[in-house]
Amino acid sequence: MHCQECGNKLILKFCENEGLVPYCESCGEYRFPPFKTAVSMCVVNRSLDKILLARHTNGQMLLLAGYVKKGESAEKTIAREIREETGLNVIKTKYVASRYHEPRNVLMLNFLVSVTDGDLKCNPDEITEAGWFSFDDALQNVTGDSTAAFFLNADVTELKKGRF
Repeated sequence: MHCQECGNKLILKFCENEGLVPYCESCGEYRFPPFKTAVSMCVVNRSLDKILLARHTNGQMLLLAGYVKKGESAEKTIAREIREETGLNVIKTKYVASRYHEPRNVLMLNFLVSVTDGDLKCNPDEITEAGWFSFDDALQNVTGDSTAAFFLNADVTELKKGRF
């Protein structure tokens, strides 16, 4: 590991209440490992009875998701990503849960998102197809044992309890 500020090699040094933490002797600072932040979106129609799933370019059927850009809030990311990937506009958002996704070293923030009615305009650079599913069909069709499946279970529970 190297310091993200000066590039020097980091050592592990004890930090009170934190344990061993990477430390830059040149800067005299602890350097907690950085990781990316992304949003995962359970997109529902205006009637709150259908969930949008998308087949991504990797072939998996998942929720919509996207990385938070520098200086951007999670809410701005949600609106930008949904518009870019589907052409739909956001009506309302609600934070549901978070989960660290180790394969990509990213903290995923999950939101329920209602969108305007309209034609889906899939961005072929991001998704190959998308469609609306009932809650049960969405649970059956999302790629199993994925972060999306984990979030979708929590999202459907919220929707069935009328918490959106």
